[in-house]
Amino acid sequence: MAESEILYKQPKTLLNKGTGFLEGYSHTLNPYTGCAFGCSYCYVRQMPVALFREGEWGEWVDVKGNAATVLRKEINRAKAKGRVTIFMSSSTDPYQPVEYKERVTRSLLEVMAEVQPDFLLVQTRSPLVTRDMDLLVQLKDKVRVSMTVETDQDDIRKIFTPSAPPIAARIKALRELVDAGVPAQAAIAPVLPSSERFPELLRPFVNRVCIDDYTMGDGSGGKRTRRLQVERLYEQHKLEEWYSPEAYRTVYDRFRTLFSENELYISQKGFEP
Repeated sequence: MAESEILYKQPKTLLNKGTGFLEGYSHTLNPYTGCAFGCSYCYVRQMPVALFREGEWGEWVDVKGNAATVLRKEINRAKAKGRVTIFMSSSTDPYQPVEYKERVTRSLLEVMAEVQPDFLLVQTRSPLVTRDMDLLVQLKDKVRVSMTVETDQDDIRKIFTPSAPPIAARIKALRELVDAGVPAQAAIAPVLPSSERFPELLRPFVNRVCIDDYTMGDGSGGKRTRRLQVERLYEQHKLEEWYSPEAYRTVYDRFRTLFSENELYISQKGFEP
């Protein structure tokens, strides 16, 4: 994939009200607009931020300048009004490649380590999150890192999300987070084709797994995903049975052999504060 076009913006606000799938949160927080991982099934492709923009989703990223200063003001204001629970991020990956250089996400974590929210969920599919373990540990039990691991098979990952980090690197990162004492979960979201060995890979160090699919998790009962015609990828690779709304049960049942019921979460429940 060609490098994404990087643009610089100066937003006046960063915290948005948690709504819909994320109504359990007081706020969502996106360090960037756009996402270079450009996953084929990403529901954000069907949202205004992507639809009314020139260029394919994945080809451009807006960097939010002065983000730490803006967040500091907003979070203090929000805390004065009540509980502050933050989902980072709802429409981008906070650890996409541009973060190596721009460090916007790190600057936001520095603010939150100082002015702590009641809870922060960091949603990513990037091993880069381990760079910030020094800040994450300061949040203790007020943080959870949710690492997307949609499958245990990298050949499947390459079909659906060729620009995203390899599966083995994500699992290694998850292990490092847990070893460092950072609360973390594996998010099999969305469920992609996987093997019977998947639970064995995660069991040694993960005690929280969230399983989600297009129907439950794209915010529209699967309609956004259908508009993206993701089904064609399944058909091309003769994986149609995995596109069924029942496919998540296969994964759930496999995990149930090694995980207890209270370690497994379905869809929205797994992402709540």
